[in-house]
Amino acid sequence: MQTAIAVTSADLVLPPTDPHAPTAALLPAPGAQPLDAALADMQLLLDQHGYVVVLYPASIPVAHERRLHTVRSVLESDRIALMKPALPPLGVAVLVRQLRQLSICDFGAGIVASAARLLAHYIYAGALLNSVARLDRVPVDLTSHAKSWLPGSQFAVLANPDPRLVKLGSGELSGPEFGNQLIVAKGQLQSDWVSATLAPAWRCQAMQETALPADSPKWWGTSKMIEFAAHLPDIALIYQLVSSVKREQCSWCGLEIIGDRCGFCSAPLAPAENQTSGTGVLKHGTPMRQES
Repeated sequence: MQTAIAVTSADLVLPPTDPHAPTAALLPAPGAQPLDAALADMQLLLDQHGYVVVLYPASIPVAHERRLHTVRSVLESDRIALMKPALPPLGVAVLVRQLRQLSICDFGAGIVASAARLLAHYIYAGALLNSVARLDRVPVDLTSHAKSWLPGSQFAVLANPDPRLVKLGSGELSGPEFGNQLIVAKGQLQSDWVSATLAPAWRCQAMQETALPADSPKWWGTSKMIEFAAHLPDIALIYQLVSSVKREQCSWCGLEIIGDRCGFCSAPLAPAENQTSGTGVLKHGTPMRQES
């Protein structure tokens, strides 16, 4: 059964690179959908797909995130994974597209969910900003804060996988050492730096433009920006990467996973000497708190 991928905003659903990849389900904010309808929609997804992986950026309103946890708690379901990756919105959209591709491969739900943490390390997400005065998600020193008030200043910022900030013209952003494609979303900043300088430096094989996610200005602290994300574009490479990681069984819910933590119940991988077969009491419950 195909694992469902869900998002909190329609602009996190990028056009597919694979015509066979499914779209993602939309989980509206509380102001746009009453709780009863949200519960019914989620139950329908569970009935149709068995498991649901929800991805959302850290910039969504608190009430919207609380709604997601409420739905999971009311349904008492250990088949809903709530995942808030440390990526800006465009990076989250890229990750969503990759999981949509993985969801139709021969991976179980536990592998699909835990693959999110692995694939996030291969998404180089950043932005070109005209100011870092309100940027609080990437370390900014006092000198950069002071320079951001100077007319004409622009900053290249990498948020993931290794945060870095440089004033344009005084340094470079380290890019991926693998074949990649670049997706770009333009805000209210006019510049050709991403296409003329960054893309060649990162040896991007292709570049695609898309609409700026609505949450991006809030995440970056300004609307005068151009957001970008370099990523693995080929599902064959993504499949190979995920397949190369040793698989384990979650000691709490019993799902097959990769990495050191289950995406559904958040239980850490038990040390080898303490691992069990996942029978008995471990099959009858799940911690309801998800990692943020």
